[in-house]
Amino acid sequence: MKVGFFVGCNTAFNRPDLEQAVRYAFPALGIELDNLEGQSCCPSWGTMPSVDLVGWCAVGARNHTIAEQKGVDIVTVCGSCYGSLAESKYKMDSDPELKARVNEILKEIGREYKGTSKVRLTYYYLYHEIGLDRIKEALKYKLDGLKIALQPGCHTLWPSKVYYDKEEDPFHPKVLKEMTEALGATVGNYTRLLDCCGMGAMRSTDMDKSLNLVAKKLISMKEEVDPDLIITGCSSCLLQFDTAQEFLRNSKKINFEIPVLHYMQVLALCLGAPAEQVAGLAKTDVKGIINRILKG
Repeated sequence: MKVGFFVGCNTAFNRPDLEQAVRYAFPALGIELDNLEGQSCCPSWGTMPSVDLVGWCAVGARNHTIAEQKGVDIVTVCGSCYGSLAESKYKMDSDPELKARVNEILKEIGREYKGTSKVRLTYYYLYHEIGLDRIKEALKYKLDGLKIALQPGCHTLWPSKVYYDKEEDPFHPKVLKEMTEALGATVGNYTRLLDCCGMGAMRSTDMDKSLNLVAKKLISMKEEVDPDLIITGCSSCLLQFDTAQEFLRNSKKINFEIPVLHYMQVLALCLGAPAEQVAGLAKTDVKGIINRILKG
C-alpha cells in the first residue's frame, strides 16, 4: 500500500515530531509514504479562499495533481489542510466551469487537475484501509487504564457533505473514539465535544476570544471526564490545546494542566516509536503519560 503524505505548514514548522509520528506509524503498519515532492501550502483558510476562489482552487488543485500523477491518495494530520484540500476538490468536482478555469491556470505549468485522488485525515485512512483488528495486532504498548478526552476538530466534521466520512455522524462522531479505544483507552464523553477550539484565524486576530473558547472546552473536559490525556485528530487543535494552557493558567482561567497529543503520536508510541522522536516538542508535560504508556 502506498499513499501521499501532505505534511502541511503548521506541522512542518511547529510540530515536526507529529510528522515523524506519521513517518513511523504508517510504515510500521505496512503503508509506504510518498513525500509528494513539490507540495505547497494547501492554501489555508486565512489566505486566498475569501478573496480569490479560482486562485485558491488552483493552488489546491496543483497539490492534488502531484498525487494524481503518482496514482496515490493523500493523507494529512492537519484539519485545516484536510478542509482546504477537500473543499477545493469538492467545488471543482461539482462545478465544471470552475474546474475548467482552474485548468486554464494549471496549463501554464503543464498540469491538469482530474480529480482522481482522494484526501483523508490519517486516522480515517487507517480506520478504513488497515482496520481496528490489524492495528490492535501491531501494538507493542497499550493505553490500558487511561481515561481520554477527545478533540475531533471542526474540519473533520463540517460541512458534512464535503468533509466527513460517509459512515460518520458529525453530531456523534465515532471514528476517533473507536481508533482510541482500539489502543486500550477508555474514552469519556463531555458536553462541549463538538465545540470549536478557537484555533486558526480567530487566534491570529483575537487571542482573547480564542483562549476563551479553548478554556470552556478544557473546563468541560476536566469537570466531566477528568482525563489523563487529551487526544486530538487535528494538528491545529493540537497546537491550540498544547500551547493555550500556559496562557490560561497564567491568567487564572484554569488551575490545571492536561497533557495533549495527536492521535498519530499516541499510535506511534504504542507501535514502539522513540518518545523523543514522535512527541518531543510538547509544551504540556507529556513525560508522565508517556511513561505510563510505556510501562503498561
